[in-house]
Amino acid sequence: MTDKRGGDDDERRRAAEAALGEVRPGMRLGLGTGRTAEHFVRLLGARVRAGLDVVGVPTSERTAALARAEGVPLTTLDGDNVRLDLAVDGADEIDPELRLIKGAGGALLREKIVAAAADRMIVVADAGKVVTVLGKFPLPIEIATFGAGATRTAVERTASRLGLTGDVAVRTIADDRPWVTDGGNHILDASFGRIHDPDMLAVELNQIPGVVEHGLFIGLATAAIVARGDSVEWLSP
Repeated sequence: MTDKRGGDDDERRRAAEAALGEVRPGMRLGLGTGRTAEHFVRLLGARVRAGLDVVGVPTSERTAALARAEGVPLTTLDGDNVRLDLAVDGADEIDPELRLIKGAGGALLREKIVAAAADRMIVVADAGKVVTVLGKFPLPIEIATFGAGATRTAVERTASRLGLTGDVAVRTIADDRPWVTDGGNHILDASFGRIHDPDMLAVELNQIPGVVEHGLFIGLATAAIVARGDSVEWLSP
């Protein structure tokens, strides 16, 4: 079944089911945000209700609410135990080196913190998320609200210096109000087109004051589970 937002929901569920097979009792799990990750949380909840002993760290308030509704115990990355055994999350794009674009759901900051804290990060996706070059999907960039205009200009100048063009727009909701993330920040959606050097772009964006985080996830995914029709394929970097 293909939903109106694009992608195949049956494929997403199959990818989530395959990721569930990697979960073991006693694990600390990072719980991603988005449609495929929600399938994983629901499937995990059924296992928890059947007796599986795990604890999760959600990457958004939306995921936290779903996990609680499904009976999944939650914790944080504060205190002494700040490592996770496994993070399972979706992606907006995946390239052959398992570099990702993430952030359509607005949770990129928490998603990246959780991914970096995990011993393994498994990406779950339908086949439509696999690309040869990142950039068809707009790149989300989370920015501080203070000086947002200056930060946006700096992003545009940095992109131009790297040979990237395209609209850099503030993400909005109803009445053209800026989208506000769980952390109280705004998001720029950068329609750069094909990003031939995502590693360099990531480095440059990290240098801009006002950029809180960006949706280029590089060197974080250890595997991807991609559902294609009735089959499931494992990808590695």
